Amino acid sequence: MQPAGGADAEWARAARAGDRDAFARLYERFAPVVHGVLLCHASETDVRDLVQDVFLSALRSIRVLEEPERVGAWLLSIARNRARDASRRAGTRSELRLAGDDDTEIAVDRSPSPNRAGDDDAAEARRALAAIRALPEAYRETLTLRLVEGLSGPDIAERTGLTPGSVRVNLHRGMKLLRERLQPGGAA
Repeated sequence: MQPAGGADAEWARAARAGDRDAFARLYERFAPVVHGVLLCHASETDVRDLVQDVFLSALRSIRVLEEPERVGAWLLSIARNRARDASRRAGTRSELRLAGDDDTEIAVDRSPSPNRAGDDDAAEARRALAAIRALPEAYRETLTLRLVEGLSGPDIAERTGLTPGSVRVNLHRGMKLLRERLQPGGAA
């Protein structure tokens, strides 16, 4: 059985040669990872559009991909650049920020809702996402891919190009920081 990483490179080579089905397979495999990375860097409201923008850009430029074995890292590089561009256009690092930090705040929808428990869950999810976004980038991305996108450590390593050891360390250290920040009175 061929490892998924080998299939990724084969799909990238085929897509580079114009095979749209191969590109569709890359999209299916990497869309959750791209989504997770964008969620770390861009406004929550922009993420869906940015995912499409990343893959449209990749489709247009895949013919110049020099290392098909690194297609995942290449896509994530495009995603990070698109997120930075979107943030610059918006004039802010992100719309969802941590409360209490000098230049940060949490943007929470305060509209009334008949589902109060759902509102509480959504507010807690926003608070957790804001805490993740305040972490160093390496932790932010691996935690988002694990906690939001549901990828395992080996899946994260395989799709991002990180070593499994780096992913384990990032997840361990990131979870420790995240727990500290989410505890009452934790760091902002």
